[in-house]
Amino acid sequence: MRAVVQRVSQASVSVDGRVVGAIEGPGLMVLVGVTHDDDPAKARKLAAKLWGLRILEDEKSCSDLNAPLLVVSQFTLYGDTRKGRRPTWTAAAPGPVAEPLVDAVVHELRTLGAKVETGRFGADMKVALVNDGPITLVLEF
Repeated sequence: MRAVVQRVSQASVSVDGRVVGAIEGPGLMVLVGVTHDDDPAKARKLAAKLWGLRILEDEKSCSDLNAPLLVVSQFTLYGDTRKGRRPTWTAAAPGPVAEPLVDAVVHELRTLGAKVETGRFGADMKVALVNDGPITLVLEF
């Protein structure tokens, strides 16, 4: 699994002009990509890392501040641009594999006590955010 994590003061995701998920910060905006060999154990590890990651102000975590997270599926995180000008998506897991694993990350975060908002899997989403810092990290599992 791969995640791009941004510390935000606010973030939202819209589908067809309607907001389907939004948070007010401090919090984390998390784009999650899934590849072919990912499994529920990696989803649990990612959720635990996100919940405890100390990148909020004063080196606090979401668990310290009960800060919200906005989690959005992002297959393009596994895009490969090494050849030519058009990315290839062969490293991205197909929807029937990826969707349950993104859902597992969200479920595990909620089990840990997190307030989690989400996008809509497979939809054409518009993401808006205010990156606070700016702080952006890439996590790999």
